[in-house]
Amino acid sequence: MDFFTTEFLTALISIVIIDLVLAGDNAIVIGLAARNLPKEQQKTVIFWGTVGAVVMRVVATSAVVWLLKIPGLLLVGGVLLLWIAYKLLVDGKGHEIEAKKTVFQAIQTIIIADTVMGLDNVLAVAGVAHGNYLLVVLGLVISVPIIVWGSTLFLRLMDRFPWILYVGAGVVAWTAGGMLTGEKFMKPYFPAGSLLSYGVQVLAVLGVLAWGYLQNQKSKKESDGVQTS
Repeated sequence: MDFFTTEFLTALISIVIIDLVLAGDNAIVIGLAARNLPKEQQKTVIFWGTVGAVVMRVVATSAVVWLLKIPGLLLVGGVLLLWIAYKLLVDGKGHEIEAKKTVFQAIQTIIIADTVMGLDNVLAVAGVAHGNYLLVVLGLVISVPIIVWGSTLFLRLMDRFPWILYVGAGVVAWTAGGMLTGEKFMKPYFPAGSLLSYGVQVLAVLGVLAWGYLQNQKSKKESDGVQTS
């Protein structure tokens, strides 16, 4: 993938969208971990907690990018990513993070929580990057400031405009479809850039969005039924 071509920029935009949708609540984790500290220490915790989380995210994503080159793992990753895209639509994320009383404990909590919560993000970004480590780093550099300083606003927007979440899930599902057809032993059946290959990606997107939408409608009806009874 050449730098700053249409393909490169499209992948970069996809990574930013994935980072925002899948990691949009990470600033809440930071706030919860640091909320019992004095305000002058909170800035220190936020800064170093974010730095540590970014370093861990880069290391983890780089490792996954390398692992996806092992035969068969790209296919497995694609299947997992389809499930992640679906769960993104139907699952609410909890924030059971204990507030810490020391700077070190708060920073440690932020790094560990971000690493654990960011596994879905890591897999999705690695799938989009196609072995390009510059894309991984650029995506994080662009996304992290938005996540840290603007994620509360972004979460409100997602609550107000649910279609934003569907766009994010669609991007993740499209990436998953690309991983499924990009596996080496699948390429003879799905040549890169072929209509068949794109067809699988379109089906992945439509399938995930339809499944998620129907499940949400079912949950809503069940919830309304409980409230009226």
